[in-house]
Amino acid sequence: MLFNSIDFAIFLPIVFALYWLIPSRLYKYQNILILLASYVFYGWWDYRFLALILFSTLVDFSLGKLIYQETSVLKRKLYLILSLIVNIGFLMYFKYYNFFLENFIEAFSFFGNRITSNSLNIILPVGISFYTFQTLSYTIDLYRKNLSPAKGFFAFSAYVSFFPQLVAGPIERATNLLPQFYEQREFDYLKAVSGLKQILWGLFKKILIADNCAEIANIVFNNSEEYSGSSLVLGAFMFTFQIYGDFSGYSDIAIGTSRLFGFNLMQNFAFPYFSRDIAEFWRRWHISLSTWFRDYLYIPLGGSKGNLFKKVRNTFIIFLISGFWHGANWTFIAWGFLNAFYFLPLLLSNKNRKNLNVINEGKLFPSFKQFLGILFTFIQTVIAWIFFRVESLTHAFSFISGIFSKTLFSIPLIIEPDTGYSIFPKKTLLLIVLFVGIEWIGRKDQFAIETLGENWKAIYRNLIYYSIIFLIFWSFGKEQAFIYFQF
Repeated sequence: MLFNSIDFAIFLPIVFALYWLIPSRLYKYQNILILLASYVFYGWWDYRFLALILFSTLVDFSLGKLIYQETSVLKRKLYLILSLIVNIGFLMYFKYYNFFLENFIEAFSFFGNRITSNSLNIILPVGISFYTFQTLSYTIDLYRKNLSPAKGFFAFSAYVSFFPQLVAGPIERATNLLPQFYEQREFDYLKAVSGLKQILWGLFKKILIADNCAEIANIVFNNSEEYSGSSLVLGAFMFTFQIYGDFSGYSDIAIGTSRLFGFNLMQNFAFPYFSRDIAEFWRRWHISLSTWFRDYLYIPLGGSKGNLFKKVRNTFIIFLISGFWHGANWTFIAWGFLNAFYFLPLLLSNKNRKNLNVINEGKLFPSFKQFLGILFTFIQTVIAWIFFRVESLTHAFSFISGIFSKTLFSIPLIIEPDTGYSIFPKKTLLLIVLFVGIEWIGRKDQFAIETLGENWKAIYRNLIYYSIIFLIFWSFGKEQAFIYFQF
């Protein structure tokens, strides 16, 4: 079920009404309703996926109890390893089996040995990368004694399958989200209004920004050999805003929807395209995944402690695994490698934690130095996203070489497939300018319109919301799936 669908527009009010009809003191029954709604939401794509998430829930609930109760260090470690094997094993099978098989065959073919094998027709369960990491955080934190085991199976199941963030995050830690299922949740009008505002902004990002940018990006990337260097730059620029609007839009809708039910999720994006260096970008982009890798992989490896070799090694390991987490393709690994390469000068000069504050908070414009930092980081990001979007490394290199041609400074034009006419996407670019302006004004908040116009008269403040609603309905067309559903 897509957030930007009629199905969800019907589903959400029904679940919301039923949920708050249950008295707050009976929060355990609210948990059961959340669990049932989550399974309906997830099974909407394919009911077969439900067996996998149920099995994963049963395994980690059971192993979590054993890890917590066991006094033997060896047995506790064995139970944790079993949890890792089951969860990562499922992930490797469904997501990476064909990748490893095909590359294994190619490696032997390179040395003149012929191996024939058929790839399996494996359906990738939606959101498996997200809820796998969520359940792993539970067993790991139990092993580290940072958490007590779940108080009931229904509460734990609701935590694993919580429908607002199930298929594309944020990846919530059990230490944050699970305890919220153990307490009464009173309806808070102001919290609900804030949630609706964040949902509205998420829909703006998805429908107005991401989907409009996708039209141009798809045309350019799918026919890149036919376009000038300037048109290729425009296509890469459009994908840069497509993926941000798409993914952060999903997170906004997820966080806002959770607020309607009295839950608080972590912020997943903090205006990353205003970053002054690539280290700051990664503190602001997909925060739940970045901090997951930091706490469960980077720090256990030694983090930034130790000699220079270990620092560099750990940095590349994190970025390469982060790239591979996104998909079974060498392009994602190259994307991770490129970001590690970007990060390296900051690490070596100990400047990777230089920009921790909100950029020029309280001021209308950035300084010239800050602007150059933002521009340079943005260009780095645009180039990296090319590897993320293409289907092969060959395509990536031909795309980039096409940019640096004599046509780089020509006027970019896009050929409309239906008509064959050349167009320039003025409407989409104007929407991006509007979007960036609003994001800049609201960059100190959790989401851009959280406090926008709070000191204005109600009529003017409401005009903003009605204008956004009008633009969403004006642009609403075919339901477009979110990019991160494939991960």
